[in-house]
Parts: sequence; structure tokens; C-alpha cells
Amino acid sequence: MKHIVKILSLLVAISAFWIGLLQAAIVPRTHTWLLPIYFVVSLGCYGLLMVGIGLMQFPTCPQEAVLLQQDIAEAKDFFKHKGVDVGSD
Repeated sequence: MKHIVKILSLLVAISAFWIGLLQAAIVPRTHTWLLPIYFVVSLGCYGLLMVGIGLMQFPTCPQEAVLLQQDIAEAKDFFKHKGVDVGSD
């Protein structure tokens, strides 16, 4: 919920800044109308950066991998006893 509030407040602040630039005519109108496009592109770049950082810092869990392999072996044994063909190892 905190992320939503943070994103919405940022969106409101950027919208207010954009409307202020439109009203004040400090920046030429042709450039001011492009600001939302720049914002969307910047937001996409930021999202890709965060995904990349998340993937680089993704933790490996060797203990969980061993437990998962044990669960798979147990499931194969269970299905073999039930008469289901689970393939060969």
C-alpha cells in the first residue's frame, strides 16, 4: 500500500509541475507537451533497471534446491506406486 501512495504522490507532483510549466510558458509549448512522453520513457527505463538489479541480487538457495529434489523423488515414488508412468531418470 505504501508503494501505491508513493507512486500516486509522485504522479501528482509531476502533473502539477507539468501544468505549472504549461501555464508559466517558461519552456516552449512544443517541448512542454513532450514531457509526459519523456516521463513514460524514463519510468520504463527505471523499471527495467530495477528488474535488472533484482535479477543480479537474486539469492540462490542450495538448501531449498535439495529439499525440492527430495520432494520430486517422493512424488515420483508415490505416482509409481499408483501406476502412473513418470518417465525415466
